Amino acid sequence: MIGIIVIAALALLALWLFFYFVPLGLWISALAASVPIGPMTLIGMRLRKVNPAGVIRPMITAWKAGLKLPVTDLEAHILAGGDVDRVVRALISADKANIDLDFQRAAAIDLAGRDVYGAVAMSVNPRVIETPRIGAVAKDGIQLFALARVTVRANIERLVGGATEETVIARVGEGIVSAIGSAKSHKEVLENPDSISKAVLSKGLDSGTAFELLSIDIADVDVGKNIGAQLQADQAEADLKVARAKAEERRAMAIAREQEMLALVQERQADVVQAEAEIPRAMAEAFRNGQLGIMDYYRMKNVQADTKMREGFAKEGEQEKADKKREIAGE
Repeated sequence: MIGIIVIAALALLALWLFFYFVPLGLWISALAASVPIGPMTLIGMRLRKVNPAGVIRPMITAWKAGLKLPVTDLEAHILAGGDVDRVVRALISADKANIDLDFQRAAAIDLAGRDVYGAVAMSVNPRVIETPRIGAVAKDGIQLFALARVTVRANIERLVGGATEETVIARVGEGIVSAIGSAKSHKEVLENPDSISKAVLSKGLDSGTAFELLSIDIADVDVGKNIGAQLQADQAEADLKVARAKAEERRAMAIAREQEMLALVQERQADVVQAEAEIPRAMAEAFRNGQLGIMDYYRMKNVQADTKMREGFAKEGEQEKADKKREIAGE
C-alpha cells in the first residue's frame, strides 16, 4: 500500500514538473499557429530562466503576420534585456509599410534604448514639432519673433547614434536666426516668411540626426523692439558719459593749475614783502655810510608820490570807461 502511494506521489510530482517546464496551453497555441516549438525548447527556456510566454506569444504573432522569426533570436534578445513584443510589433508595422527593417537592426535599436515601434510609426506618419518663439534681429535693427512647425520623419538607418529631437529644434532655431539676421529689412521677412523656410531647409539641418526634415512652416512672425535704435541710444549715452568725464578731468586740471599759479604768486608776494622790509634798513645803512643824502631821500619820496598819483588817475579813468560802457549797455 505504501509503495502505491509513493509511486502515485512520484507520478504527480513528475506530472507537475512536466506542466511547469512545458506550459501546455502555450504549446498547443504554438502548434495551432504552425509555429515549430518542441517541448525541449520550452524546457530549455525554463532552465535559462526565460518566460516562455514572453517569447512564444510574440513569435506566434510574427508567424501569423508572415515573418518567420527564429525562436533562438527572440530568446537571445530577451536575455539581453530587450522587449521582444515591441520589436515584433515594429517589424510587422515596417513590413506592412514596405520599410526595410530586419530583426537585427530592430533589436539593436531596442537595446539602444530607442522606441523602435514609435520610430516605425513616425516613418509612416510624420510628426510635427513646434519650436518655441525664436527671436532675431534684421539688418535694419528691428527685432522679429518667429514660430515654426517642423515636420519630421524617423530615419531608421540613423536611429542608433543619431542626434535627438532637441538637436533638430536647436538647429532649426539657429537657421531661423541666421535667415532673419541676413535679411536687409524686417519688411522682407514679413512679406515673404517662406524665405526663412527655404533658407533653413537648404542648410541640411537633419544631417547626423535620427530624423529626416520634410518641411519647415513659419506659423507666426511678430515684430519686437527696435534693437538698432536702442543700441544707438545706449551708445550715445555712453559717449556722453565719456565726454563728461573728460570735461571734468580738464576742469580739475585747470583748477589745479590755477591753484598752483596762485601759490606761486603768493610766494612771489612774500618775497616782495620781505624785500620791501629790507629797504628801510638799507636806507639807514646808506645814511650812516654817507652814500645817501637827505636831498636824495626827498627826491625819492617825490617820485613815489608822483607815481601813486598817476596810478590813482589811471584807476579813475578806467572806472569812468567802465561806467560809460554800463550806461551804453543799459540804453
